[in-house]
This record gives sequence, structure tokens and C-alpha cells, in this order.
Amino acid sequence: MDEKKLEAVRFRSGFIAALDQSGGSTAKTLERYGISQDKYSGEEEMFNLIHEMRKRVFTSEAFTSDKILGAILFYKTMMSKVDDEYTADYLWNEKHIVSFLKVDKGLQEEANGCKLMKEIPDLRDQLKEANEKHVFGTKMRSVIYKADEKGIEDVVNQQFDFARTICNAGLVPIIEPEVDINAEDKALCEDILKAKIEEKLKTWNQEDLIMFKFTIPTIANKYLSLYDFPCVVRIVALSGGYTIDVACEYLAKNEKMIASFSRALLEDLNANQTQEEFDEKLGKAIDMIYEASLT
Repeated sequence: MDEKKLEAVRFRSGFIAALDQSGGSTAKTLERYGISQDKYSGEEEMFNLIHEMRKRVFTSEAFTSDKILGAILFYKTMMSKVDDEYTADYLWNEKHIVSFLKVDKGLQEEANGCKLMKEIPDLRDQLKEANEKHVFGTKMRSVIYKADEKGIEDVVNQQFDFARTICNAGLVPIIEPEVDINAEDKALCEDILKAKIEEKLKTWNQEDLIMFKFTIPTIANKYLSLYDFPCVVRIVALSGGYTIDVACEYLAKNEKMIASFSRALLEDLNANQTQEEFDEKLGKAIDMIYEASLT
């Protein structure tokens, strides 16, 4: 493991930019970015366009390690280049920003109030490629909709099972059991989730480093005590569909929880903006998210 990258992730001020849109979320992201589906044909063109959008973000003068410590990448982004360097190398060498790879394949159908991840048959191949491309860690997402103890236990078990494989490959997994922001019993979901995670952590090898990515909790600092476990490197928050103003307001109430926003980070960006306009809008979003992550 690269100790300099670990030090940056563990101690540096800033937040993690989530730029790992895939599948259906790619088309929606492009739509919000001002590129409608009639402007491209087929998946390859779509992913080429989203890479160009990400590259515009990465190379922006506003996107620096002063306020951003990491970026979550989609597989095709990891395998693509920015200024003749593979994306993770560009981000570290030119920006001193650490890369994470989204490894999940999307979600299963809802069962017991939750959506587990689909199987990841090529996980070991992805991890091998991530190591070769100098990626630091991974990210994988499940979703919780209801306070169903069986469903939430299944989510946690699956996340930790994959995390063990990722740790064995020398990478740091971000475990992301998202609680839907519209869940009627969101606070109860979070109570159950935290309890199930604590059960896992009590028997977890504390030398196997992990991170967590949570929906901003209903009760501030809900997950703060997870830092009592030495294996927990950092706890980050997803924006979950909140606007940037609301997400930042809620995040700022939580100590030692930094942002890992996607939609909230990109919501004011547009393909038709001049570079100056683009940099200004991105810079304002970065400043706002950074300030909320400092608490």
C-alpha cells in the first residue's frame, strides 16, 4: 500500500469527488450536463462523452488537492487517459489526488426492504487492473429502503464479504450501504445499520483498512464512534439526491465526516459553458462542499 496516499486519505482536509456514474446514471448525468440522448448513439459514444466531461472536471484549475483528496472512478475512466497518463496516474502525479474504483455491477431487485449488489464475477480482475493502474481503493454500493433487520443484515454481510477480498488484494474498500433519503423510517434504518456494522467490526482484522460511505444521518454524528475501530480510515457522506445547499447544511453538523458527492458537485455544470464559466461554477461547488467537510 502506498503510505503517502494512505496519509492523504486519512489526515488531509478535503473531500472525495464521486465521478463514477455508470449504466442508467450516465445518461441522466449527461442530460443534466446539457447533452441529451439524441446527441449520441450507443453505449460507446455515451461513455466517451462522460469521460470527456470527467476529464474537463479533472483538468479544471478549480479541481486541486487544496480541497479535494480523492476521486471515485468508473472502470472505463480508470482505463482511459488524461493528458497521455492513465487517469489515476494523472490525478496523483499532477494533482496529488487519490483514486478509488467503483467495482460493483449495480443492484439486485429489492428484497426485505433493501437492494443487494449483483454478483461481481470479475472482481479479482478489476482489483488486479486497479493495482496496475495505481488506484488506492474501491467503492461498492447497496441501498436500504426500509428498516428490515434481515435485509440490512444481508447488506452488511455482503459488503464485508467483498471488502475482505478487496483488502486481500492490497486495496482499501469504501463500504457504501446507502439509506434512501426518502425512507419513512430513515433514522431507524440507520440505528439497525450501525448496530450490524459494529457487530462485524468487533471480529474484523483491524489491520485490514476500510472506509465507509453513508447517507448523511438523521441524527448528527450517528457514525462518529465507528472511528473507535483502528481499521476505519475515513467516513464519508453521499449527497443522496439532496441539492448541494441541503447536503452541505446537513453534512456540516457531523464531525469527522467528509463529503463524497456526485450529483451535488456537478449540478451547475453544463457542456455549453465556456471554460471560465465552467471553472467558476465548479470552484463554487468545491468551496461549498469543502467548507461543509471541515467540521
